[in-house]
Amino acid sequence: MTASTQRGLNIQTFSNKQGGNALFKALGHPLAAAPAAELVQRLADGPVAVYDPLGQFEPFAQFYDMSGWDLQTCYVQDFEDLQRAPLGHAARPITDIGRDPKPRHLLVAAFDSERLVDHVRHLVPAGVEVASLDALRIPQAMLTRPRRYLDPLNFATNFGLLRDGDGHHTRITLCNYWSGYGADAPRLWLRLFDGEGQVLADWEQEPAAAGATVCIDSRDVRERFGLGEFTGSLFIHALGIAGHDVVKYALDTYGDDDTVLSCTHDANAWPADFYAGLPAPQADESVLLWIQNSHPLTVPPGGIGLSLMGSDEVRTLDEAIPPYGTRALDVADLFPEARWPAQLEVHAGKYFVRPRYEVCDAANGRRRIAHANVERVDLEPDPNLPRLGEWLGKGYLLPAPILPTGQWSTEVLPTPMATDQHELPIALVCYDACGETVARLPLGRLPRGGCTAVSIDELLARAGAGLPSGYGHLEVQYDFRDGGEADGWLHALFRYRQRGSGHGAESSFGAHVYNVPLTYRGEPQSYAGRPPGLSTRLFLRLGPAAGDTLCHLIYPASGQWHDTSRTRLILHDGRGNEIAARDVSIPRSGSLLWRYNETFEADERRRAGEGAYVLIRDTTCRLFGYHGLALGDSAFSLDHMFGF
Repeated sequence: MTASTQRGLNIQTFSNKQGGNALFKALGHPLAAAPAAELVQRLADGPVAVYDPLGQFEPFAQFYDMSGWDLQTCYVQDFEDLQRAPLGHAARPITDIGRDPKPRHLLVAAFDSERLVDHVRHLVPAGVEVASLDALRIPQAMLTRPRRYLDPLNFATNFGLLRDGDGHHTRITLCNYWSGYGADAPRLWLRLFDGEGQVLADWEQEPAAAGATVCIDSRDVRERFGLGEFTGSLFIHALGIAGHDVVKYALDTYGDDDTVLSCTHDANAWPADFYAGLPAPQADESVLLWIQNSHPLTVPPGGIGLSLMGSDEVRTLDEAIPPYGTRALDVADLFPEARWPAQLEVHAGKYFVRPRYEVCDAANGRRRIAHANVERVDLEPDPNLPRLGEWLGKGYLLPAPILPTGQWSTEVLPTPMATDQHELPIALVCYDACGETVARLPLGRLPRGGCTAVSIDELLARAGAGLPSGYGHLEVQYDFRDGGEADGWLHALFRYRQRGSGHGAESSFGAHVYNVPLTYRGEPQSYAGRPPGLSTRLFLRLGPAAGDTLCHLIYPASGQWHDTSRTRLILHDGRGNEIAARDVSIPRSGSLLWRYNETFEADERRRAGEGAYVLIRDTTCRLFGYHGLALGDSAFSLDHMFGF
């Protein structure tokens, strides 16, 4: 353990204005790693000059070690780029290439380089070998749009945590939503790495049809490839797609008994500098942070660290993590004094995608997995937020279930999720399923390091209120009555515990503006077009027949909108065929908790079979949903759903 962290990777992974960056995915693709290493070695046998017309040389250098090169000159195309100094070498104009000492190699640091090379070929001295990043290209058959290599649709990739062994199993479920945007025959290219980053298996899977599901179960993978126990990363590359360059999935963990059960969201494919919302353990718990190195380079000792929220002290992991390797970091190894409701920031250095963490309860042997969230570094307080109530009503709000209070307890922990957030001026509001407000608790201007967990049981008791429906939902809202500043990036962690079994689940998410026609800074957010997003398309994966699938739908409304939703629950089989449907309505600011086995008849469930799912569709309003599995009164899981 050390007290400071090394600087992370200097790469662009995601911009909230431009979306995901395809360059880092192209450079770090598992199929690019070997040819990149060969290119680096080949160019090490003599002086090298680099032509960097697009600014892609330094990202390349972040991934691959060129310490063995005799790098003598870096040329640029744009006159304004002469201010740059790639890898400490003063940039020179490409027109000087014939005047400088002759190199043995010229690396054109770009993909689709043919035209760029043609522009300068006549300037390159005879005998100079010209190479480019095209040496790293993945097979042409894997490209959705082959004419533009760095098109985001060519690199719809993500990582999943896959584990099988010691009674623990994992299941990743995806849906072919790309065919709904015009894709003819999308498919998945998959590579499984073990904990040391070694390749265990490569294969492809094709959804059966438009709207069909793909289920990747660790037990099936282990049997198919004759593997032993493993814990590692599943690299997922969606090919032949349309519409979305994002690979979304649901991840379930389950065990040989009911002590292991949880569900969580996709990994978010863009490695970030920081993640937050990592809870410290309770006295009888341990919390493991699962780190999945997402690149073809070694994470150096000290490259990853943790800090207590609100503290500047960073304690780092002194272990190196190999390319594509996976490690479990016990929070107590770095912060043995930290206890819930303390929370930690992850100093990730852009080495890995959004991480999972696993809570292990020593008292009852139960385990659950959830995910941390991206902590933004590009935000500052928005002075407009306190004044927007007249037009946006409640404005940004974060909804979460209050499960039936007789069976479950609920806690909420506000989580600062941007480096600019020094306070959180918020309130908690509880609603019955019918949409009536039953309790409100102003929390004041919470300091960054002083957020505490709130028990919904205690909140309702102090308010002398109950939930007539037996369940409902809560909203985390901004509250500026005592002043304060905010940026709209409001997050919280919601923790649930089954009273009878002691089994737990938790979910975290961020606030949005819901169900108002006026837009502000891209809100209400839309998946498929420009805002406002005022309709619903949510994917509910269904669990095995041994249990039941539960779904908690919330109709959050920042302002006045339709009195009730007009929601359709459409049951599909695994091939995407519609089997049955049910129409339901949810009051504004209300919710609906329903179960698969109670909503659809036995014959419908039989015809749906394995791999079935429910599409939740509403063209009148935007719903927010949570899904999970229930094994009677012995275990359950819960996390927020994804839409497309």
